[in-house]
Amino acid sequence: MATAAIFSSLRRRRSPSLEAFLAPVDLNEVALLQTLAAVAADLVTCFSGNSTFFQRRNSRSLIRKIEVFLVLLDYLKDAYGGSVSSLPPNAVVCLKELYLVLYRSKILLDYCVQSSKLWLLLQNQSISGHFHDLDQEILTLLDVFPFGDVILSLDVREQIELLQRQARRSKLHIDKNDETLRFQFFSFLDEFENGKIPPESNLRFFFVEKLGISDAKSCRAEIEYLEEQIVSHEGDVEPPASVLNGFVAIVRYSRFLLFGIDDREEPEFVHSTSSHKKQRRGLISQEIADTFVTIPKDFCCPISLDLMHDPVIISTGQTYDRGSISRWMEEGHCNCPKTGQMLSNTRLVPNKALRNLINQWCLAHGIPHDDASTSSPEPFAAALPTKAAVEANKATSAFLVKHLANGSQGEKTVAAREIRLLAKTGKENRGFIAEAGAIPHLRDLLSSQNPVAQENSVTAMLNLSIYDKNKSRIMDEQRCLGSIVEVLRFGLTTEARENAAATLFSLSAVHDYKKKIADEDGAVEALSRLLRDGTPRGKKDAVTALFNLSTHSENCGRMIEAGAVAALVAAMGNDGVAEEAAGALALILRQPAGAAAVVKEDAALAGLIGMMRCGTPRGKENAVAALLELCRCGGMAATEKVLKAPALAGLVHSLLFTGTKRARRKAASLARVFQRCENGNAAEAVYAGGANVAPTRDSSFVGDVSVRMAISVPVL
Repeated sequence: MATAAIFSSLRRRRSPSLEAFLAPVDLNEVALLQTLAAVAADLVTCFSGNSTFFQRRNSRSLIRKIEVFLVLLDYLKDAYGGSVSSLPPNAVVCLKELYLVLYRSKILLDYCVQSSKLWLLLQNQSISGHFHDLDQEILTLLDVFPFGDVILSLDVREQIELLQRQARRSKLHIDKNDETLRFQFFSFLDEFENGKIPPESNLRFFFVEKLGISDAKSCRAEIEYLEEQIVSHEGDVEPPASVLNGFVAIVRYSRFLLFGIDDREEPEFVHSTSSHKKQRRGLISQEIADTFVTIPKDFCCPISLDLMHDPVIISTGQTYDRGSISRWMEEGHCNCPKTGQMLSNTRLVPNKALRNLINQWCLAHGIPHDDASTSSPEPFAAALPTKAAVEANKATSAFLVKHLANGSQGEKTVAAREIRLLAKTGKENRGFIAEAGAIPHLRDLLSSQNPVAQENSVTAMLNLSIYDKNKSRIMDEQRCLGSIVEVLRFGLTTEARENAAATLFSLSAVHDYKKKIADEDGAVEALSRLLRDGTPRGKKDAVTALFNLSTHSENCGRMIEAGAVAALVAAMGNDGVAEEAAGALALILRQPAGAAAVVKEDAALAGLIGMMRCGTPRGKENAVAALLELCRCGGMAATEKVLKAPALAGLVHSLLFTGTKRARRKAASLARVFQRCENGNAAEAVYAGGANVAPTRDSSFVGDVSVRMAISVPVL
């Protein structure tokens, strides 16, 4: 098991762990000498001519020691006929220990060969310590081995004694030149930390002349390796993740400064094979389309249904997001949106306990979240960015935007790709990129006939839109919304169309933009089409965007006209999007026109009842809410149609005992409709369905609809 654990660690490119000091296998004494000789010979063959860039002296010294052990093992194998049965028992124990030493030597040497140059440089002292530990183990082994009790030639014995003397004199060796380079790397960090950008000549001398990082490709490989260490070590890394992020930012800036934007990189993405596309899809496992996290209901604002950024408590004891409840009060409402109670005062008290819980949940699930009081946890690394990282990324943003504006078509495509990648790592970077003027140039690239350029630009726009301040920048930019919708309608790739839908979902988180998005020519039609005909990912993007749009009362007519109702009804038959579709229908049904449109859909009633029968708890909750709204706003004919549905009474009765709290409340209201209808008063039944709500009900109040919201974690 130790073997698997160690090599698994190596595959993930971690430092040698404590498990490397455990016995990897049970050795068979019959073949012990042969096994040891084979392992030692393999090490000598593999590493004697394979010099590492760093740790050269330590690795050569270790190989020389292994060569002496190989001489010893070959002699013992010949002298004892390959069997250890004639050897003293304590000698056999020492030989087994030697196997562990050889095994750990292989782990360490492999690690030095496989690791990137910059990572080895940062770990210089630690890795030197590992080599010294092995030297001490070899010395201990030589001291306890019973050389006087075994048959050895004079030549072999002299080599062993020489090795023993050298081992006693060995000290921890940390290469001074390597340390000088390490200090220079840290000096760049200090310069950025102090707001200074190192001269290009210094960066070129360090990366190109000293480290041999001579092109953009090798520089990118170094960046990717450092990023992998931040993720794979899960916070247990030295230097800390925040410092490593600073180094990543410096290397990224140096890459573009020293090697520019090479438009020869662009064809790699244009002429992608299907296997390469599959690989790229694997690299975006956290991307918005592949990561749909169920937000705990208590973390969502009852008004906007969005994850709360700044939860506050009002006088009735209910909690809302500050922006949503402030807007509610500014519109002249004096009652609690959720309970209908009159407010005794308009004071908003921060709900710090809930805010802390939301932050912890976001951190645990890798969800980007712009908290009102603290820096937001990022999906890439749960560490606050250092000033060095901020300054380096700011300089990189300006460089990329310059090429996005003035470069060749190939350079613009590569610049958009790099902006897309940079925008995944923090709200600061998203802010820098937008402040540098990227949005209008990305907008222009949305209309490119190059499918890769279009996909890069729309995904970059999606990543930028996660930062709340950028939402207004995107919406205020002339023709930007229209260009995003054009990609949604006529995008050259499936990924581009899906990411355009995800961008609309992100932008529609702001209440004031929902009407503007819905009014954009072709937007709702394209979302409806994507919901009907898209991939599972596309359907998810489309349904969440449509749900957000449906929370604005003035969008109902537009959604009916664009065919969204029919698409949502059909989507209830798809398990992946059924909950959100039912939630959106429940909101649309609050308008009489919406109720009339739903009634015209033959499959609507059957779909809602089917979800009450076989859906998830949230699906059942949204289905019963939709049926109740149909009775409230659809008139007597719709109410009678609902009440005559077969098996509905039994499903409502079951939900009264097994449903969620909100589902039980809605089921109770629907049951009262049943009761009034049985008494022969359909009009009273309709009224009873709405008896538990405030007389003035704005359709922006969506607190009684629950959906599994999609949280965007773009990593493209």
